[in-house]
Amino acid sequence: MKIAVMGAGAVGCYYGAMLALAGHPVTMIGRQAHATAMASNGVILLKAGETHRAPVQATTEPSGVADADLVLISVKSDDTVAAAEAIAPYLKSDSRILSLQNGVDNAERLEAVFGRAVIPAAVYVAVETVAAGKVRHNGRGELVIGTGPASAELARTFAQAGIPTDVSENVAAVLWTKLTVNCAYNALCAIGQLPYGPMVSVNGVAEVMTDVVKECRAVAQAAGISLPDNLIGTVMGLAAAMPSQFSSTAQDLQRRKKTEIEHLNGYVVRTAEKFGLSVPANRTLLACVRLLEEANRRTA
Repeated sequence: MKIAVMGAGAVGCYYGAMLALAGHPVTMIGRQAHATAMASNGVILLKAGETHRAPVQATTEPSGVADADLVLISVKSDDTVAAAEAIAPYLKSDSRILSLQNGVDNAERLEAVFGRAVIPAAVYVAVETVAAGKVRHNGRGELVIGTGPASAELARTFAQAGIPTDVSENVAAVLWTKLTVNCAYNALCAIGQLPYGPMVSVNGVAEVMTDVVKECRAVAQAAGISLPDNLIGTVMGLAAAMPSQFSSTAQDLQRRKKTEIEHLNGYVVRTAEKFGLSVPANRTLLACVRLLEEANRRTA
């Protein structure tokens, strides 16, 4: 299966590398530094104490999706529409498209541009960019994808590449569950610049996270989404499973990049406003990350 990855960041590189190592022809589309590094050396994947070199094609051009049977979209949520518009002219009519992005509405936004179905996916992987074209896997790696004519086949393809994949008939609830986890961790991790384990041990942090989860549940319920009863336990358990992990929001701020906070806590705040709900914990975290982004901008 010919695969193209639009967005050669940490997540895109990880899944692209896993599929390439399984023998699939993979084309990575990313920024110049990453494309140059990958064109020469492939994707360098540090995983389970070993170094793997995944052979890939690499380019900065959106035409890299041409002839791909499967296109993985892994750009930042702010870049979703622009990326879709860039690659749309080059997509095959029968290409399958999968959104590997944070947030809950990226598949819908992609569908609005492409005029065809896009499969949403909840991504559970701890991975970070070490250098151009080089990523380190820190844990997990599974996917939950929505239903569609190609979903079962894609799940088998991913599983054969070492990517555990489930197909869910209620992927909206899965995406909202992941959104809630992100809302509880990402901003706080970025504000404190502490990994998950030490972060949750700070006095008062667990209580703030609990408030965030309760607010997300209320907003999801208003939107017709039912979240798992044990969600608080799931959220708090992540720190024990990944004590050394930094959130993507924290990593973005470390690199002085714009974060995806508008599509995490910001999405919850905007959706809450539609239903007349109050979400003070999410609103405060959103404002704090905006302040940090502005401070980075002013000192750039």
